[in-house]
Amino acid sequence: MSNTRKVTIKAFRFNAETDYLPYYKHYEMEVGKDELILDLLNRIKWEHDGSFSYRRSCRHGICGACAIKVNGKATLACKQNAMELLDLFDNELVFEPSSKKRVVKDMIIDKKDFWDKHAAVQPYVVADIDPHPKHETKQSIEEFNKFLDSDLCIQCGACHYSCPSLEANPDYLGPAALNAAYRFTIDPRDHAGRERLELTAEPGIGVWDCVKCFECAEACPKGINPIEKITKLHNMQFEQDVAVPNVATRHAEGFVRSIKKHGFLDEADIVVYSEGYLGMYKHLKTAMKMMKAGKIHWNDGLPWVDNVPKSKNLDEIQKLIKISQTHKL
Repeated sequence: MSNTRKVTIKAFRFNAETDYLPYYKHYEMEVGKDELILDLLNRIKWEHDGSFSYRRSCRHGICGACAIKVNGKATLACKQNAMELLDLFDNELVFEPSSKKRVVKDMIIDKKDFWDKHAAVQPYVVADIDPHPKHETKQSIEEFNKFLDSDLCIQCGACHYSCPSLEANPDYLGPAALNAAYRFTIDPRDHAGRERLELTAEPGIGVWDCVKCFECAEACPKGINPIEKITKLHNMQFEQDVAVPNVATRHAEGFVRSIKKHGFLDEADIVVYSEGYLGMYKHLKTAMKMMKAGKIHWNDGLPWVDNVPKSKNLDEIQKLIKISQTHKL
């Protein structure tokens, strides 16, 4: 097997100061088996076009400066082996910035929205402490373990700019900010947890706008799973009486209601429970597609109709729900 491979790289190019529209430029090169994506970025600049621009710094995967997208996949350039991606994408690589609509120059983007949202959740311990403490703040192993891996975030923005909810709704806080909100809310030294939970509970910006697509978990170069932290924030809102009745929270309760009743998910009933019968009308197009696919029936959702089968383990499922469910709206 050859240790090199001839590769075509299609690189996004745009200078906000001089260009009206972005364009793509092609570069051909022999790529070695040990070269990283960052090496290829360097070679474009050093061997082909000195005006090519991108961010780089530590080269050790701890600063996140070199985050870009390669063939649509969020990538930390200093960690990703090029050959691994070539095996997936058949000798053509497409280099794009993390967010094309925020480009300043080539791979460099304006990350102001990322930092503004990160700052909004107060990503630090808020506490009144003695300026001259007599001992350190102790933390138990159990308290430490509750951090999970949320404190490993390097603020690279890969998850943030991979999030489809953020792409559709620019006001959404995004997975990185919500991960930070969890990390400091769970900290036993912090006194601003309720304030953060109230922020993350707000419709349109908070955890209820996450669609659980796991794109953020796939994108994270540190192996953090922001979905896990977002789910924890969901639970904490219920536990600390921060959650308020609205479509999003009723939707969550509708899942439990459906599983408790059938052992299976009744999708039509969840819509009715969350939004009422009038709210069903805005989902008619989706309902028609689901009916054609056999996922629902025309009379699903009517209170006197029960088309959903019952699980053979329904008694066991109901017992588990009773044991685990401690809070309701």
